[in-house]
Amino acid sequence: QVQLAESGGDLVQPGGSLRLSCAASGFTFSNYAMNWYRQRPGKERELVAAITSAGSSTVYEDSMKGRFTISRDNAKNTVYLQMNSLKPEDTAVYYCNVRRGGIYYWGEGTLVTVSS
Repeated sequence: QVQLAESGGDLVQPGGSLRLSCAASGFTFSNYAMNWYRQRPGKERELVAAITSAGSSTVYEDSMKGRFTISRDNAKNTVYLQMNSLKPEDTAVYYCNVRRGGIYYWGEGTLVTVSS
């Protein structure tokens, strides 16, 4: 079955960087676009970034443009989120997501805390 496992979350100081990873299994990874979402405390889940199946095109939520980079390695069935210039408001649980067969699949998330 489809499984998504996020990792890389941590406590980081403002201005710092983190790279999140999402390892996928149970489907043909290279055939599907992948997404990163986040859920900040007290907020609804929101799209962070998306990448096409081949990695040729990406989209970002406006507040993350220029700071976050989504990428993928289809040989490793892994999608990444490089986060730079982190701000306290980036504190959230970050999830990767795939839509397959009309169903959205989610990992359990990884916690990113930005605080001094």
